[in-house]
This record gives sequence, C-alpha cells and structure tokens, in this order.
Amino acid sequence: MAQRAIPCLLMRGGTSRGPFFRLSDLPQETAERDNAILAAVGSPDPRQIDGLGGGNSLTSKVAMISPSARDGVDVDYLFAQVSVDRAAVDTQPSCGNMLAGVGPAAIELGLVPASDGETRIVIHNENTGSRIESVVQTPGGQVRYDGNLAIDGVPGAGAPIVMNFSNLVGSKTGALFPTGRQRETIHDIDVSCIDVAMPMVLLRASDVDLTGDETHAQVNADTGLFERIEEIRLEAGRRMGLGDVSGMVIPKVGLIGPARNGGDIHSWYLTPHDLHAAHAVTGAICVASAARLHGTIAHELTAPHAAGGADFTIEHPSGKIAVRVDVRSDGAAAEISAGVLRTARLIMRGEVMVPA
Repeated sequence: MAQRAIPCLLMRGGTSRGPFFRLSDLPQETAERDNAILAAVGSPDPRQIDGLGGGNSLTSKVAMISPSARDGVDVDYLFAQVSVDRAAVDTQPSCGNMLAGVGPAAIELGLVPASDGETRIVIHNENTGSRIESVVQTPGGQVRYDGNLAIDGVPGAGAPIVMNFSNLVGSKTGALFPTGRQRETIHDIDVSCIDVAMPMVLLRASDVDLTGDETHAQVNADTGLFERIEEIRLEAGRRMGLGDVSGMVIPKVGLIGPARNGGDIHSWYLTPHDLHAAHAVTGAICVASAARLHGTIAHELTAPHAAGGADFTIEHPSGKIAVRVDVRSDGAAAEISAGVLRTARLIMRGEVMVPA
C-alpha cells in the first residue's frame, strides 16, 4: 500500500495527547482531511493499534495550527476530537488541555518566533471563537518543558504555561443560558444549561444515584447511568438550539456535587459517553462560571468559602484543577474571563504516515 508522509509533532497538552499539525500540511478538502486524521490516529479501532492514538478519548485528539490573519492574533487553532471506535472526526467542541500545547507547538513549527525569557502568543480558537493568550517559558529563545508545576492527572512536573481566556460566553449557542433559564427540569431531573467556553448540561450527581464514592471504573461500567444521562443530554441539546446532538459530543455533561477534599465543588465531566479521567479545561471554566452565577445548580452546590475571590478549585477523579474566573453579570448576560495553569511536553517530532 502506498503511503505519504505528513509532518507533525506528538505532544501532551495538559491531561490530553495527540498529533499537532500545520493546517497547511493536511488536505484542504474536509472529507479528505478527516480520512488523513483517522489514519494518523488509527481509528476506528478500540486499540488504535494502527496509529498514534492511545485507545481512549484523552489520547485520540488532534490540533491543527495556522498563521492568523486576524488583528492582534498570532495563530488560529482548530481542534478535532477523533472517535476511537467510529470513523468520526468532530470539530464542534474545543479542548483546553490540547490548547496548552498550541503555544509551544507554534514555536516548534516556526509559526511564532520565541523571545528570550517568555513568549506571549495570542491564539484564536476556531471551534468556539474564543481568544486565548498563552504565556510560554522560552529562556534563551527555546521552549522550556521541564519545571516544577505538577497538575493532577499527569505524572511528574513541567514548566508552567499560563492561559488567559476571553470571548467565552455563548461559545456555540450564542447565549450564556441558551434556554433562557438558569435552571429547568428534564425527565424529572433539575439541570442548568450553560454555554461558557463549552456548552454544558449540569446536574446533581445525587439525582442520578451517585454518592461520590464511586471509582472512575465503576462509573464508566454503569451503562444504565449513561443511557439515562444521554436521554437528558439529547433533550438539553434540542432546548439549547443545537438540534439533534445524538451524533455530537456537545453539549457535555457535568455531574456535580459538594466538594469532598477541600475544593470548591466536585465535578465528574462526561466526554459525553464516558467519564473523563481528570477534567477538561474548557469544562472547568464552564463549571466555575456557573458556580459564580446565582440560580444555577453549580452555585447551589458550591462551598460557602468560595463566595469571594477569583480562584476556584474543582475536584475531579484524578485530583483537582484550579481556575481563575472573573464573572461580571447582570443576570441574563455576563462578561467572563478566565485563566488556567497547565503544562505540556513535546514527545516526538517527525512525520506520520497515512495511506496515499
């Protein structure tokens, strides 16, 4: 079988991993591009044995980067979630963890020159329309990956990458509360439908019979739970103006409850058909924002000590993720900005082979 080479970097960004491409190195026609991406990661196959994927949603992701023509923006970032067991490439959602690798990748790929000390890179997220400032450590004009910042869900430590988000409200639906309400009922379950960085449906974990003591494996093994939640998600998607979301990964679902280990809230983030091993960055921003807005389920469950200040800590299956969020709201509308610390690492540079 004839093959062709596509240049790429294999990188970890936050708690995710995948190939990073220059958009111009991929086929320009969408169907052909998707076929190349599927071949690169090895989908559809539960093990992704014939590609770079790792057999789960956190390691079946792709970042595509290009120079930006927008004023004040350095690069455009297009994210793709690749299904492990289906021939599907979804560019509807974004991924804040993979975003942590975009700044370093832009420098490694020669799209942005590095400064001595630190390099500030302004990124436009094509998936959501948000703008992110990524601050990358670049002593001597080289990306630094080693450092002392540890993030839950990733072994070891690395150099901090600061990500400051803006233009977050209504990422996909155009509205903070797409249904016009902070809280409503779907199939006898109270939910909050909110769109900040990622459209989400938030519900109490206790309302779907979870105590919070279940392990990651136990939750993922509960097929009845996922079937019940999917019915809620499908109706929420319709009400949020997203149409039939049965073949989409948005809206995402957050099962939330009171903090258990000193944080501000506990969140199980669904991807949406299994439980995230840690927590998505965009999902964390959405949960933290909801917790700051009166009338939402997240606000109801937030620890009293989290009422003031910008820093907000979300507990998840692998530990915690801290978000700095600033919410200025008049009820129906809000202006929200957020900041997150992540790490990234360049694992490999070279070419991935796909069928010609």
